[in-house]
Amino acid sequence: MRIRVVSSKKEIEELNRNEQMIHLAFRASNTDIFKLLQTCPRIRAIQVPSSYHKTMSRAGHMFLEMQGVDIIEGDVWGHRKDINEYYTVNDRAFEKISDLQSMGTDVDEIAMKVSRETKLSPGLIKYIVKQHV
Repeated sequence: MRIRVVSSKKEIEELNRNEQMIHLAFRASNTDIFKLLQTCPRIRAIQVPSSYHKTMSRAGHMFLEMQGVDIIEGDVWGHRKDINEYYTVNDRAFEKISDLQSMGTDVDEIAMKVSRETKLSPGLIKYIVKQHV
């Protein structure tokens, strides 16, 4: 799974139309989010840092939910945008999630365990579990 990291408003217009998952590394306004949805009509999820998630407007949340876009709270730890514009979730994380699911582990417990091992946010792990069910 690849997550496109967007670190400024200027990058929104340069995005590929087929982007499906984006991490916003800046505090986007409602206008920026609307522009993002216009630029990337196939977007399925937007990940935002915890600090922004807590202050994101209710209207922004509702608008994204109505468009069928999931809002994920979390960060991309250790990612260097100057090296690669995408953050990649490695196969080991998917294998661990799959193993825990096959053992009947609760989604919250999967998120907690895999988050500790991979430094992925619990919100992203829950999103992955939801997509693979």
